[in-house]
Amino acid sequence: MTEPPPPALPNIEALIEEDGQITVGHLDPVGVVAIANDEHNALAMLRRRRGENLAALLRRLDAAVHLALEEGERTDEINPPR
Repeated sequence: MTEPPPPALPNIEALIEEDGQITVGHLDPVGVVAIANDEHNALAMLRRRRGENLAALLRRLDAAVHLALEEGERTDEINPPR
């Protein structure tokens, strides 16, 4: 019996296993967004780039989740800096 392949989005999968969640959809007036959060904080909030397909957006979200969980660096492409 062969083992299943590793997950395509390992950081998102790990986040969800630990009671986190992701949301993907249209947010007016921003456009298509992908957001990942744990029980307490938003870890990553990405805005789909021009010409970017959904799979690429999810791969970027997976990388941003890794950055948040491993380095403590949160990504926010939705809210302008203050």
